[in-house]
Amino acid sequence: MRRRTRQGPLHQTPRPMPPEPLREPCPAPELAGFTAAPELERWVRDTFVSGVTGSPMHNPEHAHLALARIGVLWTNAANVHHGRVVLGTAEMPDPKGTPWQRARQWAQLREWFGEVPDFVITLSAPYAAGAGDAEFCALIEHELYHCAQAVDEYGAPRFSRVTGLPIWAIRGHDVEQFIGVVRRYGADAAGVRQLVEAASQPALLPAATIAGACGTCLVRAA
Repeated sequence: MRRRTRQGPLHQTPRPMPPEPLREPCPAPELAGFTAAPELERWVRDTFVSGVTGSPMHNPEHAHLALARIGVLWTNAANVHHGRVVLGTAEMPDPKGTPWQRARQWAQLREWFGEVPDFVITLSAPYAAGAGDAEFCALIEHELYHCAQAVDEYGAPRFSRVTGLPIWAIRGHDVEQFIGVVRRYGADAAGVRQLVEAASQPALLPAATIAGACGTCLVRAA
């Protein structure tokens, strides 16, 4: 198993913080705010994706996202799904509704980001304002792992025959299994050997817990 050595600080440059007006939660959807965060998108690329800045947090597993257009949003809108508070989501834009409703949603994306991105990551501004670096970085990477390049039946990355660019997809978890199955039949039979091996190794980065806080996961599990 490939292992990396943790060196240096958790991050090289201070992470961007959400704007002051969004740091308090807003329970009324009609009054909540959404703000594009281009400075956070650049920080995410520099810290986790590109590796060109020598960031100790660089993760080569996100390298495919160098070609992706990613839009990042802060929001103070409340989001509870099946009783769980949602702190972040990753999605591919897919406007729905009547022709004018779809056109309005496409226009909103262009107003926020200057173009229609391949992925939109939305983050809870109140949570980010109070979260520690490890917890915040864990949430960011969780959402980045959802942003994937589609693969064919042989597991090879897919590219558009027209543009030559990657075909994107939302990725599920590496492991979907019940604890009881692992307890009864073992890691090999349950298909979670790699997860067990990874969990037995020292953490590469400070401890953080992001469980049940991703709206993308909760929607897929519903």
